[in-house]
Amino acid sequence: MFNSLSGRLLILTTIFVMIAEILIFVPSIARFREDYLNNRLERAQIASLALLADDMIDRELEKELLENAGVFNVVLRRDQIRQLMLSSDIPQPVSATFDLRDNSALVLIQDALSRFMSPQNEIIRVIGAPVRDAGLLIEITMETQPLRMAMIDYGIRILVLSAVISIITAGLLFVAMRALLLKPIKRVVVDMQNYAEAPEDARRIISPSASVTELREAEEALQKLETDLTQALRQKDRLAQLGSAVSKISHDLRNILTTAQLFTDRIEMSEDPAVKRMAPKLVGSITRAVHLCESTLAFGKAEEPSPTLTMLGLRQLVEEVIESETLAIGEYDLVLDCNVPASMTVRADPEQLYRVLANLMRNARQAIIATGNPGSVCVTGHEDNEAWWIEITDTGPGLPPKAREFLFTPFQGGARKGGSGLGLAISEELVRGHGGTLTLEETSQEGTRFTICLPKGDGTMTARMSEIAI
Repeated sequence: MFNSLSGRLLILTTIFVMIAEILIFVPSIARFREDYLNNRLERAQIASLALLADDMIDRELEKELLENAGVFNVVLRRDQIRQLMLSSDIPQPVSATFDLRDNSALVLIQDALSRFMSPQNEIIRVIGAPVRDAGLLIEITMETQPLRMAMIDYGIRILVLSAVISIITAGLLFVAMRALLLKPIKRVVVDMQNYAEAPEDARRIISPSASVTELREAEEALQKLETDLTQALRQKDRLAQLGSAVSKISHDLRNILTTAQLFTDRIEMSEDPAVKRMAPKLVGSITRAVHLCESTLAFGKAEEPSPTLTMLGLRQLVEEVIESETLAIGEYDLVLDCNVPASMTVRADPEQLYRVLANLMRNARQAIIATGNPGSVCVTGHEDNEAWWIEITDTGPGLPPKAREFLFTPFQGGARKGGSGLGLAISEELVRGHGGTLTLEETSQEGTRFTICLPKGDGTMTARMSEIAI
């Protein structure tokens, strides 16, 4: 009970209300003391009227008047004359004098607390102003025990009333908070537990219904989160099914390409000059297709295979990619340029780096051709003490916002209509397998630039690589 939100809310509400009542109690007890003393002054003034009406009163009447007023002596100052109106024996000396004519609230509170905490019965002198301008001042002597007992009785009644008020207030607040906040929170928890049992079921997604603004915002945020998660799980299932289908297709396609590879062996024996010139390219293309099918099968089981790192000439590899892409350009006004030093070598997997460059250049080529305008794609390379850097720059129309948002996400980062977005996702994974990074440096209507960074060390990102990745 006390560990629950509702139990703690009830306890805290009761405590806070009691604190508020205590803060009210202190000045109220001071006011009660002041009223009590003023009442004694008024009674004493009324008792003294009997002596003003008749200069001589008997001792018994005087004693009765003083007892009714609750005082020992009454002194009235009229016309600058201080006159003892009524008097009786004082059991002990006067211990303190209090002037009620001009006291601040702080002084009244201090005097009240002091009297409230002091159990001794003392004799005090109280000075005040007579009512109805019946003199300059009136002065009485009285004992403090009746005053203290009256203050204690008043304090007990105030504390009991405060406790009742705090309990009622806490109860009402508890009922209100339970109806307005605790029950909606519990409903959200139940909805979350219900959704967790079957997150793929869109019917279990929470429907915001809270009337409290903050709680409704939380429900709307939870609804968006559950919707995105459900879509992601469905996408995951579709990708798993697609991966299974691609693996099966790749298996059969590998067998077909293996058969085609046997025929290319005989084609290489032809004496036709044109055949001799084209046969190596055909053999290389089929070999890469076989390797791609084998990699796809491996990806369907786990992920891209680890790269087989060797030192290779980057310019030669880029020229092979350009030569392959040139065949697809046809009559379009598109220039493919290689600006890589002839002596530059990099440590990479030849097949995987070829796929990365081919994907990036193919995307650039398709984007430029789709515009119908002339353009160019340039591959440049340089190195420093930490890494090899390869830049692929084009003069295409730039990447659309969706492609930038889901840049390396399969089936979502496609830059052109009908594109699957697999090229960039595969390229990023292959580069990451080399310990490097594939980064979109800039994209606009003037063109796009991607940067590949292949570290020379053990694959850890240096400060410069971290800055570029950011």
